Amino acid sequence: MSIAMAAAPTVARAQGAPRVPLIRDAEIEQLLRDYTQPILRAAGLSQQNIQVTIINDRSFNAFVMDGRRIFINAGALMDAKTPNEVIGVLAHESGHIAGGHLSRLRQQLAQAQTQSIIAMLLGVGAAVAAARSGGASGSPMAAILGPQETIRRSLLSYQRAQEEQADRAGVKFLNATGQSPKGMYDTFKRLGDEMLFAARTADPYLQSHPMPMERVAALETQAKSSPYWDKKDSPELQLRHDLMRAKLAGFLDRGDTVARRYPMSDTSLPARYARAIATYRHAGLGNAIAQIDGLIRTQPNNPYFYELKGQALLEGGRAGEAIAPLQHAVRLAPHPALIQILLAQALNAVNSPKSAQEAVKLLRTALAQEPESADGYAQLAMAYGRAGDLAQADLASALAAFMRGDGATARQIAARAKARFPVGSPGWVKADDIVSSKPAGGARR
Repeated sequence: MSIAMAAAPTVARAQGAPRVPLIRDAEIEQLLRDYTQPILRAAGLSQQNIQVTIINDRSFNAFVMDGRRIFINAGALMDAKTPNEVIGVLAHESGHIAGGHLSRLRQQLAQAQTQSIIAMLLGVGAAVAAARSGGASGSPMAAILGPQETIRRSLLSYQRAQEEQADRAGVKFLNATGQSPKGMYDTFKRLGDEMLFAARTADPYLQSHPMPMERVAALETQAKSSPYWDKKDSPELQLRHDLMRAKLAGFLDRGDTVARRYPMSDTSLPARYARAIATYRHAGLGNAIAQIDGLIRTQPNNPYFYELKGQALLEGGRAGEAIAPLQHAVRLAPHPALIQILLAQALNAVNSPKSAQEAVKLLRTALAQEPESADGYAQLAMAYGRAGDLAQADLASALAAFMRGDGATARQIAARAKARFPVGSPGWVKADDIVSSKPAGGARR
């Protein structure tokens, strides 16, 4: 699926929690995988299966929340003019994971919470004692809030130290992989320049990140000492980066915005890519297919041009014609799971027992790589249903609901699936696991 919106699996499972808008795209995820793999090897993290997750947000931001994912906003990818800029950001975030900053921060938070509770109790005790003596001076609340403010500043100081450590680690990883830290420096300098006015009036001790000027100065000293400072990205990698930015613009921007950013006078491959996507989304399908065919003639081994053609045809109501280009994309793509799910959708739309059986086979392969894909399980439920396997269809429907965060529906459908399977069979066990799952926020009632 070229670009699809989804809810973050870790968030979606918590019923009632806000849904985080993610972008899933085989081409962009492969590029980010290629960006991160050398960095993760240098950081000693290559065995941890760390993934880069794209958030549909136009601001420039990246962060880590656990040891399994680096989150990066679409805005950061679109704003970064070179691969090296994105690689620098990913190196910084890898520094947080390699440094164990998340677990250490959780320890600091737990310690701060304990200290805060003790400080509050001591403050309350002091206020009560002062009230009983009748000779207290100053505000009783100061005895409570004063220590808590000290604790907060101490915690923020710890966070600032972690950011500085991640900067240093990021440069170290870039040097270890023979890549320039210039993109990392340029990115933080640009962000620092944008924050300069606000930083002048900010209390440096109440910030979770180092002050921009100080941070950039420290980073500049380290980065410019790198022997790879002047090393440029390869033309091939730069082209893939430009295609990624064009793809995001084509899918996320309005048609007139794409036309201004990539005018007809721009005949580069990225510009043609963006215009082809915008044409199929906002104008005629026939014209879009002609443009996509032109892209394929230019790069006949690019799997994502075939994927785009298949998606355009599928969404244009021509599912039968979408199958061949999507099959070609699956054969060419290094990690085709998302494209396999899209191909299965086209096969399901054809609505024949043979295509349903082919879709089941494809989806079982894809879901082994994408076990949290609600769309994949929804298509699997449809394929099993058309193949006449109602027990597996119900189980896949229950899994789709579970991955969307709809636990109540998941348990209801799983109970029906459980009744269809032989007791103790693998399908029965999986259905029973869902039925026995607890709602978020408490024990099952």
